[in-house]
Amino acid sequence: MNLTSHQTKFLNGEVVCPGDKSISQRILILGSLLNCDMKVRGFLNANDPNSTLNALNKIGAGIEKQDDKVFLHKRKNSFKSSLEDLDLGNSGTGMRLMMGLISGLQIKAKLIGDSSLSNRPMLRVIKPLKEMGALIKSNKGKAPIEILKSSLSDNFFYEMPIASAQVKSSLILASLASNNSISIYEPKITRNHTERMIEYFGGKLEYYKNKKGFIKLSKSNLEPKKIYDVVGDFSSASFIIVATLIAKKSEVLIKNVGLNPTRNGLITVLSMMNANIEIKNQKLICNEECGDILVKSSTLKGIEVPEEIIPNIIDEIPILSIAAAFAEGLTSIKNASELRVKESDRLNAISDGFNKLKIKHDMFEDGILIEGSNDLVDFDGYIDSFDDHRIAMSFLIAGIRSKKGISVKNCQNIETSFPGFKATMTKLGMKINEKN
Repeated sequence: MNLTSHQTKFLNGEVVCPGDKSISQRILILGSLLNCDMKVRGFLNANDPNSTLNALNKIGAGIEKQDDKVFLHKRKNSFKSSLEDLDLGNSGTGMRLMMGLISGLQIKAKLIGDSSLSNRPMLRVIKPLKEMGALIKSNKGKAPIEILKSSLSDNFFYEMPIASAQVKSSLILASLASNNSISIYEPKITRNHTERMIEYFGGKLEYYKNKKGFIKLSKSNLEPKKIYDVVGDFSSASFIIVATLIAKKSEVLIKNVGLNPTRNGLITVLSMMNANIEIKNQKLICNEECGDILVKSSTLKGIEVPEEIIPNIIDEIPILSIAAAFAEGLTSIKNASELRVKESDRLNAISDGFNKLKIKHDMFEDGILIEGSNDLVDFDGYIDSFDDHRIAMSFLIAGIRSKKGISVKNCQNIETSFPGFKATMTKLGMKINEKN
């Protein structure tokens, strides 16, 4: 499916943010370990969480889904080895977290994915899991990944060489599933959805204040809950935010957005760029910050993005690049080499699209320098999404500031994380249509 977005005079209205993809996947896994009857509301009914759900059911989880509601049922039996391959589709989060869970459960399973996922690096998870005692076979550090019955060590300590919430969460889940303790040092603070969820269910986590980045999980008996509410996905909200900022005479209220401090760094960056953004109705839902975001059209200014904030905004850099393209002056983004090993090489994908739109920029091995302008872009042809949902949505948002519209190839991948993207943006006034 190819989509074309067209120049849009203004965006206006309010929308409810879809459920958080990362949290949706984590509550399925952690909720399965709780082994209780629990309703999950606000679940993101998208390809990635659904792949994780199906994989969990194949090892005996017993999860039922009704649109954005999920019901976890108390099991009569233990988790079991799967004779079928566990297909995680395009979900890197699902594969990495399931590797930890299965290693800790002492069962066997083979994890596979689509062509994109099969080319993504998994050694960063395989290596520490093997050090814990997991028996894992892989295709030179990539999928398919076969996990054999393993016995994991207690009181394991791991110093992470790179900042990665997925690696951290995988190790924590492995320890939780095997009822062991673990200590982890991360060089930079990363997303903490897993830790917050464990604490919500009564798990014992310690943070060493004198040594920033040290986390210890002690053996814990988690407390069941009847209901878990998933907050809105900040990464999905980011596309709406930037769309509103670069459109003229626009004002949009995005409701129920997750505002976890390890996720919402884009607001900090955009505010540095002179964005008119206001947070309203802040509250805590299931140990996650949440609120409404009011966004108004703004004249953005180019900045040098602080390198220490990059791990916090790594998924939002494609859409930040679009904001930078329509900002005044230069925007520099560095220390973002992680973008090279996402669903696509996102730095290359951004550059490829910018070349077609004649947006001036320079590439680095770990980042990009963007020369923005207030001009409209002009392009006849197709932007390649590289089968990457965030690249597809980012360049469709750029179409708001185009003379002839921007057409993007292979947009079915948007279903990975934001299945209501087209309907949501259309509701606000953006013009998007399918193109053969």
